[in-house]
Amino acid sequence: MQLELAGRTALEDGRYPLREDAGAEPLGVLIVQADQAPGAGARPRRRRRERPRPADPAAEPQAVPVTRVSIVEAEPFAGAEAARRWLGEVSADADRRESEVAAAIAIANRALHASSLAAAEPAGPQVARSSAIAVRIGYGTGDEVAAGRWTEAVEVPEERGRVRRIDALRPTERVAAILGARERPLACETLILRARADLDAGRDREAALQLRAGVEAILAELGEEPSAEQRRDLDALAERGERLAAIAQRGLRARPTAEERADLADALAVAERVLRRRRILGG
Repeated sequence: MQLELAGRTALEDGRYPLREDAGAEPLGVLIVQADQAPGAGARPRRRRRERPRPADPAAEPQAVPVTRVSIVEAEPFAGAEAARRWLGEVSADADRRESEVAAAIAIANRALHASSLAAAEPAGPQVARSSAIAVRIGYGTGDEVAAGRWTEAVEVPEERGRVRRIDALRPTERVAAILGARERPLACETLILRARADLDAGRDREAALQLRAGVEAILAELGEEPSAEQRRDLDALAERGERLAAIAQRGLRARPTAEERADLADALAVAERVLRRRRILGG
């Protein structure tokens, strides 16, 4: 898998082994390569305490570099024919393609999260499907993939269905309303978004803590929703409150079990449905 991103990421160029547990064999390697911006010279050195200088009002926008983030599996194919067959099967299966893309994005975000922790950066960026200039699935020799190249690959377009669903939530109008102080965002929205990001990235303990707080905030901020459907979902969340609190408390000491993770995913889906319904209805 390869993600092509505009600009430089917080990750330094290099190769990063991917493991599930300390001491285990690598499952693959993450390769980060930032290419020089088109038409740019050598990368300038950063100078400390550089004074501001007048800006040219007619200056053209600066070209930005492109960063390629490649995720290479450790287990090789049996041969070129097996690799071609695998690529053909993935290319023909939309669900499998999107599963591969989601896995690659999760790994990239895991690396970016680790970078944020290492730098103590609270506003560390994350990668979304829509933020990639290009997404590729392919195969190549060891030397090729190490250099960000491939023997054969296909580009994976973003699913149109997702775009239509996002458009249905009218994000542009809501951004304008929030920036213009005509609408005040809810605390529960931020908490639920963070819970989703944590759960998707495999940060189950963090997801449990965020979701507990997010559900408490939903019940406090949306407790008077008049819709019958909203009322049912809010009641369902209230009934899960003790269970979520117990999972979060246990999460302070150990990672949630598979059953607990399933409970988190179910409760999160209900919370997201409540917020999505509210946005669609303009609540």
